[in-house]
Amino acid sequence: MNASTIKIRLMKADDFDAVVGIDEKVLKAPRPEYYEMKFEKLFKSKDYLPVSLVAEETDGTVVGFVMGEIYRGEYGIFQEEATLDTIGVDPSCQHKGIGEQLLNEFMDHLGKLGVQKINTLVAWNDSKLIHFFSANRFIPSKTINLERSL
Repeated sequence: MNASTIKIRLMKADDFDAVVGIDEKVLKAPRPEYYEMKFEKLFKSKDYLPVSLVAEETDGTVVGFVMGEIYRGEYGIFQEEATLDTIGVDPSCQHKGIGEQLLNEFMDHLGKLGVQKINTLVAWNDSKLIHFFSANRFIPSKTINLERSL
């Protein structure tokens, strides 16, 4: 299997188990509650634009996904910007161009919806993910992510 045999399509509600399974393999920890919230918003909200995608093999097996959303006035940002909040490729399929293919299709799809800029967050010490995004033309943003411990 390589990127040329992979089909990218819009995510469907039926993809839930595959997405949760890939995420668990990548992070080595289950996060079904996170994806229940994401899928609820994605498939049950009337005003949510579909932007999340999956990569599937010719037999329909989902091997990767990318999720994000278009800003609808949050934080004073309007439709020209979107966020990429989750991306995952099954570890057995990594380093075959699937992540890049997902990202390129995601960018094309958002561009057709009028998005001009995509934001994402990466842990400062996650060198592999920083390298992946850098190789795909992401640069440090002009905004600063602030936090406060309680």
